[in-house]
Formats: sequence, C-alpha cells, structure tokens
Amino acid sequence: MAGTYLDDIMAYHRARVARDEREWRERLDDIYYRGPTLRDALGARDTVVKVIAEVKRRSPSQGWIDEDLDAVDLARQYQRGAASAISVLTDEPHFAGSSRDLAEVHEAVDLPILRKDFTVSANDVLDAVEMGASAVLLIVAALSDEELAHLVDVSVRCGLDALVEVHDGLDVRRALAVDAAIIGVNQRDLRTFVVDTRRAAEVADLLPSSVLKVAESGIASVEDVRRAADAGFDAVLVGEVFVRANDREAMVREFASVPRAPHE
Repeated sequence: MAGTYLDDIMAYHRARVARDEREWRERLDDIYYRGPTLRDALGARDTVVKVIAEVKRRSPSQGWIDEDLDAVDLARQYQRGAASAISVLTDEPHFAGSSRDLAEVHEAVDLPILRKDFTVSANDVLDAVEMGASAVLLIVAALSDEELAHLVDVSVRCGLDALVEVHDGLDVRRALAVDAAIIGVNQRDLRTFVVDTRRAAEVADLLPSSVLKVAESGIASVEDVRRAADAGFDAVLVGEVFVRANDREAMVREFASVPRAPHE
C-alpha cells in the first residue's frame, strides 16, 4: 500500500530526530519563553473571532502558493490587518519553510507566533523557543499517547503554549487526556489532504467550554469564519487564501471582524 502524505512526512521527521544527538534535558534549564502568549491572544474576552494568519509558501498537495514570498513583509501585513497571532511553517522539504522565517518574523512583529511543523521531540520544542515561537503544534494523529503527554509537559516547562491538533472524536479524547488548553480542529485529512468543511462543527460539539477552540483548514471566506463562530470556535487559522489575496491586509481585517458567539 502506498504511503500517505502524513506517513511520508512523519518518516522524514522521525529520521531527522533519530540523527539529533542533543540531550534535551541539558538544554531545558537554559531555555524559557518570555513574551506574548497564544493563549492570552486567543482568550481575550472581546467580541470577535481571533485570526491566526499563516506564512505559507507551498504545500504537498497544492505545490507552490507563492514561491517568492517574503515572510517578514507578509507578517507585517497580517499584523496591520489585526491578526491576533502569526503561524510560521518551518518544515523545509514539504512546505518550503525555515527556522530563519520564524526568527525573522519574531523580530519584525510583536504578536505571538506559532511554530507550525511536525513536532516529534523535546528538542523540537526547545528549538521553537530559540527561534522566537510562542507556541508549538502537536498533531495527535502523528504522536503516541506517551509522546503527546511528554511534549505537552516539555512545552509547559519551557513556557510555550501547545496547539493540540485533532481530526475526530478519538483525537479529542486523547487531547483532553493530556489537559490540552488549546485545541485545533483540522478539517484537512492529513493522510489524503482532502478538506471536509463540515468537520470543524462536528468535532466542536465534543470539546468542552474550558478549552480554546481553533478551526483549521478550509477557511476561505467570511462566511466560513461565521460558521466557525456559530460552532463555538474562538479562532480560525488561515493560510493559503491570505497568501493568494490581492489585498492581504484587508482580507485579514475582514475575517477578524466576524462576531464571536457568546461563551456559555
């Protein structure tokens, strides 16, 4: 059977980690994040949906989105458009991202930054702090229960938030078992890269009011943001449609003006 997108990507990252001889425990005492947090940005009790705007050059399924993308210029446009946070892809072989992109964006804006990558080791988490990230992405489907619990613990110990990404009810149970405070529902199936725009609302019903909820993938219009808000999401993570927009700043501002449903 042919490998899926997720299988191929994870094989690369697990091989990368296997070559990493650094002892993460020796690094932990010297690495701690102090800066704006993703949790505070998304949890601000105002009346609009928060926007996490993504710096994204390409994807395995779509190919190049913007081969000449300037990460710093794009991040500044996002900030002017009232994004609450920036997501920066650092996976190089599959998404053409880099740690340099994140470090430069960190220097250019004063918003919290999510390191969007396939996090599989404690050193990945600590590297995120050194790049200037405020949070890391932890994909439940890509990690064992033990790995997920360990990486959440390391994130807490070095001051980072974790955006714990789920796709279905089983993932939700696993995320809640490690006390995830921010849960993202990815409407893209990472094995096929097909988007199901009904997924976010269906999975949102399984999430308690105590967690911050982020709708990911398939958010392409203001109406999509409204549907996410109606389903109880606090935030949306949007990349490709912003990068392709003629007026990125204006589109971000439009998405960031959608009223959020009242919290119970």
